[in-house]
Amino acid sequence: MALDFDPIEEAARNWATRGWGGTDVMRAATAITRAHQILHGRIDAALAPLDLNFSRFEVLALLSFTRAGELPMGKIGDRLQVHAASVTNTIQRLEALGFVDRIRHEDDGRTVLARLLPAGRTAAQSGAEALASIDYGLDGLEPEDRDRVTEALAGFRAANGDFA
Repeated sequence: MALDFDPIEEAARNWATRGWGGTDVMRAATAITRAHQILHGRIDAALAPLDLNFSRFEVLALLSFTRAGELPMGKIGDRLQVHAASVTNTIQRLEALGFVDRIRHEDDGRTVLARLLPAGRTAAQSGAEALASIDYGLDGLEPEDRDRVTEALAGFRAANGDFA
């Protein structure tokens, strides 16, 4: 439901009226948070017909990029920058869908691998097509604006230890 005013600008006016500092950073942080909510909703809606959400799609995509279609569970968490419990939960859901299974590493029985199954490879491809068809939910941003957002957020992410 679209509002007939920009609630972030209204919040900024109220913020400034009360003399609270940091109005500019509040606006930016709130805009990023709201944009994330919009993107997350659009992405999940595009993936829903495939019984996927973004985190499940990310795992399938990551596995599809590997030579053997499998990775240790810990490596999945590292690459996607999520907690081990989140990886386990996501893999369990993908297993229930028949998209992945878990196997023991042949050389190190302590290591559990998530392995992409044919149905999972198909779901990853279909998910990529579904997301491409909605421009990853970024319709409304021109290509040069997308590049500027990516560059600006890369600096923020690096400054906060997201990558070296």
